[in-house]
This record gives sequence, C-alpha cells and structure tokens, in this order.
Amino acid sequence: MEDLCYYEVLQVSKDATTTEIKKAYRKLAIKYHPDKNQGDKEAEEKFKLINEAYAVLSDPQKREVYDMYGKEGLNGTSGRGGFGASNMDDIMDIFNSMFGESFGFGSRRQQSSTMNYMLDIEQEIELEFNEAIFGCEKEITVTYLEPCNSCNGTGAKDGELATCGYCQGQGQVVMRQGFMTFTQECPKCHGTGKTASEKCKECKGIGGIKKSEKVTISIPAGINNGNRLRIPGKGNIDRYGHRGDLYIHFDIEEDEHFVRDGDDIYIEAPVFFTQLLLSEEIKVPSLEGEVSIHLSPKIRDKEHFIFNNKGVPNVNNPHRRGRFIVQIKVIYPTKLTSEQKELIEKLNESFGLESKPHKSIFESTFERIKSWIK
Repeated sequence: MEDLCYYEVLQVSKDATTTEIKKAYRKLAIKYHPDKNQGDKEAEEKFKLINEAYAVLSDPQKREVYDMYGKEGLNGTSGRGGFGASNMDDIMDIFNSMFGESFGFGSRRQQSSTMNYMLDIEQEIELEFNEAIFGCEKEITVTYLEPCNSCNGTGAKDGELATCGYCQGQGQVVMRQGFMTFTQECPKCHGTGKTASEKCKECKGIGGIKKSEKVTISIPAGINNGNRLRIPGKGNIDRYGHRGDLYIHFDIEEDEHFVRDGDDIYIEAPVFFTQLLLSEEIKVPSLEGEVSIHLSPKIRDKEHFIFNNKGVPNVNNPHRRGRFIVQIKVIYPTKLTSEQKELIEKLNESFGLESKPHKSIFESTFERIKSWIK
C-alpha cells in the first residue's frame, strides 16, 4: 500500500478535479475510519495513507510538485495522520461533514464514556437524479449496535479496561499539517483514555452486537451530493438504552441531458443553423415540462437562455429555486451534396456584397500593405 501513488490511493485519475478528489477522500475516510474498523490494523494503515494522499492532492502547490517529482520532491511536506486538508477551512469542512452538523441540524457524534463505539452512525445511499430534485421516501436497512452483554459495551474481556497506549490516557492526539497544529479526539479510545488490554471474545472487541431494522426516511426536494440528513434515534444503542442518530450521505446519479450545478439546472439544445436563419421556435424539456425559445439569426453558439425560479428547490428553503439554463449548440453541416452546394451558392449570391463582408473591410488594408512593401 505504501508504494501506491496518491491518485491510486484515493482511486481517482490524475486529471481529477478538486471536487472529485474531495468526494473520493470523504467516501474512503468514512469507509476506513477506526470507528467502523475496531482492531483492524490494515484499515488503520489505509486510513493514515488516505489522509496523507489527500493532504497532498488537495493542495494545488503540493500536487504540482508531486506530479512533477513524486514523493521525493515533497521533502516530507505532505504530513501524515490527521485530516490532511490544505487549509483549516477545508479541515473543518471535512470534519463536520463526517462527524458534525447536517445543514442546520447541529450535532456532534456522541459516545458514552462507558462504551467502545460511537452512538451516531453514518450510511450512504444512492439516489436517482429525479429523486434528489423532487424529493422522495426511501426504505433503507440500518445496521446498528446493541451493547454486548459479556463486556457491557467496553469491548474488553470481562469489561476490564487499561490506559490507552495511543494517546497515553489523554483521550486526545495532536495533529500537524504544515505550520498548523490542532487537536483531535483519539481514534483508538474515542476520548476516554482507556482501551481493552484483551478483547471480548463474544463481540471481538467491538463492544456491540450487530442488529438491523428497516427505516423509512423522507428525503427533501433539492438534496445534493455533500448534503447529509440526520435521522434522530436510529443510531447505536448504549448500555443505558440511549440511542444515537443516523446520518445519511447521498450519492446522486447524473442525468443523460440535465446537468446540475447547485440549484441551477443546465441543458444543451442542439439547433441547425437554418433554424436560426428562419427564426424558428423550439420546445425544450425542463423540470416542469417544457419551455419555448424563439430563435433568431443573432443567436450565437453557446448562448444562454435563462429561466429564473425554474431550477432545483433549495434544500433549506423550498420557496427559493435555482435557474433553468438552456445553452444553444449551433450545428453546421459537415458535408454537402452537389444540389445543396448549388442552393447555398444561389443563396449566397442573393445577398450580394453582404455575403462577403471581408472584402469591404480588408480592401483598404491590402492597399496600405502594398505601400509598406514598395
């Protein structure tokens, strides 16, 4: 794993955008986080390497050096461990996305000091393009933990805990990224300062026994990649019967024709050049059915027609909607039959001097050039 290049670690291509890198990092960090992989040394190493790769590829300057010279060119600037973001805003954005707030519903991941696992849990579900736009209800299977009776949820044999060797009982570890230093909850003991010296055999050190249930969730219109939905009381359960929350992440499929940018929706409308010359009217599909566009010879390739308040409902304010934007794509013929060529020549001649604007513009320029080179 150590020999893999950073792009392979994050499972992205070398021309991946910053957004694609961030999305890949978020997904892998959740998958291999110590909370979900208790006692798994391989997952722990992958988590460290994922953070190391993100620390480099999320920073434009470090990424440029890495692309040119590889790891040797970084001279140890990539940094290991922690949340490897290139600035504190990015660090906190990733941190909150994985463990914090859910567009307005504030909550830190909870853990009882007597339990070996977090009470709040994360889950990702896929949505079709239209489900995210208009909202829907989904029945999902939630896997959660109930405390193990043998260890009372501690993950330790007979419930006996020892001082955490990773943080030396402090419950926190210090992470460094460049010139910045910040403190993170210990991923081994989750801030308790205690770990199991010997794992519980019944739960294999997890502290809980896996259970599952069906949950129907209501997904609001306008949900997007990067948003999270908090479902109260559907997380893990502690020994006192307290239950954490479930946080849903979304992976939204792309559409064949519509392209989403925040709350705006784009669609490309191909038109033949003769449709512009004849000022035709075309119908374009929109989220609400269709819109009409009146073409004219003045319209240029990639020109936008904007329809306000016809885009995606804002997930935080359903009364506010984005724009629906139609981008014109002008199509010209690549081949002409002899008949078509003859007709176009006749059309061209009918415009007279208007069909050769370059002549009137360049005539005087040609004369001036002749005088220069005498």
